Amino acid sequence: MPPFLSVAVYAPPRVGMLAVGLVSEVFAAPPAGLPRFDFAVCSDRPGQVPTDLGVPLTVTHGLDRLASADLVLALPWADFRTPPPPPVLDALRAAHARGALVGSHCVGAFALAAAGLLDGLRATTHWRFADLLARQHPAVTVEPDALYVDEGRILTGAGAAAGFDLCLHLLRREYGAAAANAVARDLVLPPHRDGGQAQFVTAPVPEDCEDERLAGVLAWAREHLHEPLPVAELARRALMSHRSFARRFAAATGTTPHAWVLGQRLGRAEELLETTDLPVEEIARLVGYGSAAVLREQFVRRRGVPPRTYRRTFTRAAPTAPQGEPPLTTSRP
Repeated sequence: MPPFLSVAVYAPPRVGMLAVGLVSEVFAAPPAGLPRFDFAVCSDRPGQVPTDLGVPLTVTHGLDRLASADLVLALPWADFRTPPPPPVLDALRAAHARGALVGSHCVGAFALAAAGLLDGLRATTHWRFADLLARQHPAVTVEPDALYVDEGRILTGAGAAAGFDLCLHLLRREYGAAAANAVARDLVLPPHRDGGQAQFVTAPVPEDCEDERLAGVLAWAREHLHEPLPVAELARRALMSHRSFARRFAAATGTTPHAWVLGQRLGRAEELLETTDLPVEEIARLVGYGSAAVLREQFVRRRGVPPRTYRRTFTRAAPTAPQGEPPLTTSRP
């Protein structure tokens, strides 16, 4: 199935303005090298739609636009405790039934759950309302700590800025790491955040010099993925004991140093596979693996396919740049 090209987002009355701006930034004006998505904001009927900030939003498309989009996203709204009207639920079900990707951001998950699309699946929403979603829809397995949950053709994202994580994941999944990285760079965002919502609830910003040192070490590690990067070396650079470093690291990232380094290595390998003609053996060396065999083992375990299959997949899926602009990706063997 080809990557999505048309995107329709459902904006209910009292829709969250942050969510509208977020999806518009990603899909309405992507950077050079990505396709110009056919992007539309839809509501129950065209016209003025009130938002959570009291500023009206002019929407030119009704629910009929959901019937043809490759990707349909349900946005959060202030009155999410009350299910959307039946025509909206029917439109969401119809989109899923015809094979569209269907997703939600924040409490938009309540719309998908009301349509029955999350029954028997895992899903997430804003951590503050995860228990409510689980109570109202016991057939849904709610994961309150996830930034997003991918169940194939159904995806749900957590609250607020985690909508960016969901959108970048969709781009990474369908168009590859280079595409997601290009959009993240344009928006001045990290292309991938490790961990879940819990890390942002208690420690949203660095609190002291130790956190600042940790941030510096992470930046240094990303530039030195070709080196061994043992935890002892990272702790030494952070001027912390091994135990203190591990504790600080888990609090800041929601994962272990080993898992974080592994994720960084694989992410960089993905980008090199997509954007260069380098042999897999050379890519393995550049991201810190001793051989192509080790990279292949990790790639298959974590990504489900070997590196060469991944490269061929995103060669076929690579978007065509507008005339006069360089392509986002290069041809590969």
